[in-house]
Amino acid sequence: MPDRTADVVSSAGGGVRSTTDGPADMARILALSSQVVSGHVGLSAIVPPLQRLGHEVLAMPTVLLSNHPGNPPSFGVRVDPATLDKIVDTLDAGGRLVGVAAVLTGYLPSTAHVATACVAIARCRARNKHLVVLCDPVIGDDPKGIYIDAGAAAAIRDILLPEAAIVTPNRFELAWLSRRNVVDEASAIDAARSLQRPLVVATSVPAAHGRLANLAITADSVDEASVAIRRDVPNGTGDLFAGLFLSAYLSPPCSIAQALAQAVAEVERVIAASAGKAELQLTTIA
Repeated sequence: MPDRTADVVSSAGGGVRSTTDGPADMARILALSSQVVSGHVGLSAIVPPLQRLGHEVLAMPTVLLSNHPGNPPSFGVRVDPATLDKIVDTLDAGGRLVGVAAVLTGYLPSTAHVATACVAIARCRARNKHLVVLCDPVIGDDPKGIYIDAGAAAAIRDILLPEAAIVTPNRFELAWLSRRNVVDEASAIDAARSLQRPLVVATSVPAAHGRLANLAITADSVDEASVAIRRDVPNGTGDLFAGLFLSAYLSPPCSIAQALAQAVAEVERVIAASAGKAELQLTTIA
């Protein structure tokens, strides 16, 4: 990763995680999210950077789209959860879930897709008791609000979140998941801790001086990387951030503070390189 450009402030303790229970630099990662043929959102924003950083990715699309619906025209179909369940069964039978160090979940459009994600997590955890689960709760955003099925959103909150060691909500998602108002850093910290997850990385939180804070919050520490507010940012930055943060987190002795700083800085660099473009320019990943 390049030198970070985001401003980072760490609490006492620095949010350093143990490096004795995590995998080595190269990890096998199972990722479930949307897939676009054109553009870089969902798996198309997650997988290439992870592969470039040396990880092996087992990518399972929950929906297949021509391109992001925000750039019409667009066409897409959901991948039948029963098909995904059969894929998980087959991967497991072939021994391909052995060695999976982490599961990353993103866009899950129905309650059945959430159930499939939970089954995949259980299968991988049975093969690796130190499995890291990162849930990127793709539920909604400002100013749109919720943009997935309400039942699926509730299942993510009530069923999937308890399985996750890391949750990466944006400001809107954090408020919805916690059922609390999130208007600044203090309220974001309280909301994150109410989720009772080991690590919540809240993004796009309003901060002082017209900036946005990205906060890595545990029960006893807070690390922050703040950035300037940007306009007309291409879709996919949340997916990209989740993948980059997971990559850094899986690379001991990288601390939580360092993982946050690296991920935020790289996303900022990609956004800057994508100025004036309709899609993220992932070829600039360092």
